[in-house]
Amino acid sequence: MTSAVQAAIRPIAWVDGRVRLIDQTLLPHREVWLELSDYREVVAAIKEMRIRGAPAIGVAGAYAVAIAAAELMVTHPGDFANQLEKAASEIGDARPTGANLAWAVDRMLHTARTSESPATVVEALATEAMAIQDEDEDANRAMGRHGAQLLPQGGAILTHCNAGSLATGGFGTALGIIMTAWEDGRISKVIATETRPFLQGARLTAWELTKGGVDASLIADSAAGHMMQTGAVQAVVTGADRIAANGDVANKIGTYSLAVLAKENGIPFYVAAPTSTLDLDLPSGRDIVIEYRSPDELTELNGERVAADGIDAINPAFDVTPHRYVTAIVTEKGVVRKPYGSGLRNTVEGTVG
Repeated sequence: MTSAVQAAIRPIAWVDGRVRLIDQTLLPHREVWLELSDYREVVAAIKEMRIRGAPAIGVAGAYAVAIAAAELMVTHPGDFANQLEKAASEIGDARPTGANLAWAVDRMLHTARTSESPATVVEALATEAMAIQDEDEDANRAMGRHGAQLLPQGGAILTHCNAGSLATGGFGTALGIIMTAWEDGRISKVIATETRPFLQGARLTAWELTKGGVDASLIADSAAGHMMQTGAVQAVVTGADRIAANGDVANKIGTYSLAVLAKENGIPFYVAAPTSTLDLDLPSGRDIVIEYRSPDELTELNGERVAADGIDAINPAFDVTPHRYVTAIVTEKGVVRKPYGSGLRNTVEGTVG
């Protein structure tokens, strides 16, 4: 049987100047890989959640900038720099809540601005985008090692949404920790929430866990409190899309509820995220922009309407968990505990202690 660590995949790759990515809207029943040669196609894939998860979106955005540069070198050689800035702005705005997309696009623009000549920009950007993906996978594996040690021996771990290899450049954040702990024989079971309305837990996390041979069970989102109250959960581990300077965490809708339930039941609540997810320019989670998605994701299932005609639907994609509910934040540089204000800044500056 494939091990949990061996089951990790890279959901996105750079192949001969094109972006190759697995269409996550078709999982788990169909594994279809898309090849995109236009940066606008990558933007559409991000908006349509064919590629999703904050780190993976950042990688996709970096590749999109590289594709845009190759196009603009041909179509707008005389106004290349300005046109690349415009394309990068379009890419960076594809999804607003996650920090990694804007971070990756800014890093790519810095590379473009500091390249020796326009002729070297395209190659430099492709190299930089691949480096962003490699660094993300390395960071995830480091997080796996740091975070696995936090989990209770023999415990059952609950996770929300999908923070596995599909959501990253490779290996996973929260699920990377869980997979590492499973491989080490440290934990006994994983419980995944379905994660409505897009069902990332039921479709994606369940797919990754079963591929890795992990003893896992799926629950309805609304069953999480019962599972905690009855002693079926010993720790919660989630990913993050943006973390403010004070440690407030934006993540998939429903994360805040889980954190409150965990605190009520005396269960540790851990967040895993690379330092590229930290936004130390934002004082608190109140400053994080929350994306609202189409009401159709709530009112329809597989294109068929399930809600009563005429009903309104409100569909926030993320919520913010106040830092007081977070037991620790796991980054590639180490585990950060309260007070998060100084801890996160020290992490970015390389002085975790």
